[in-house]
Amino acid sequence: PNASPLRKITIVPRGMGLGLTWYMEEDNLLPNRSQLYAQIASTLGGRVAEEIVFGEITAGASNDLQRVTKIAQMMVTQYGMSEDLGLRVYGQKQELVFLGKEISEQRDYSDAIAEKIDAEVRNIIDQQHQRAHKILTDHRDKLDLVAKKLLTMETLEAEEFIAVVEGKDLPPSTPAGGDPKR
Repeated sequence: PNASPLRKITIVPRGMGLGLTWYMEEDNLLPNRSQLYAQIASTLGGRVAEEIVFGEITAGASNDLQRVTKIAQMMVTQYGMSEDLGLRVYGQKQELVFLGKEISEQRDYSDAIAEKIDAEVRNIIDQQHQRAHKILTDHRDKLDLVAKKLLTMETLEAEEFIAVVEGKDLPPSTPAGGDPKR
């Protein structure tokens, strides 16, 4: 319920990705913990689907793993969302504000705290991995339906995805002009 709404899912290769999922852009500048957990779990969905369906993993989720690691690190070190580490920012970042780039981080904590940060980040990711695994295992039939539909259509818009998951007929496709009656 806290995940961003789906926009589109495709198995058509785009850039380095062999398939992608797009979410609706939200103007949520202050995501809460539940939303960040949901974002991590949904981002791990492709990797978890590989584990469930093939019993094997590929390197395809490397960008997803980078993204979830970054989110979990921010939760622990910047947002004070770790009950164990408390309400504190760990690491002072030096940024080029006009370029939107981080150039360095000054570590202002001990090796013992660094180990706790690593453990907490790992714990967050592991918990959301288990959550994604449970969701996809519980709904394996829907996972298979979506996969089969993607093999024939290659891309599903949000409405089409929802129809497949709910076992309904697909809505009529809209031509390039935008009027489905044409």
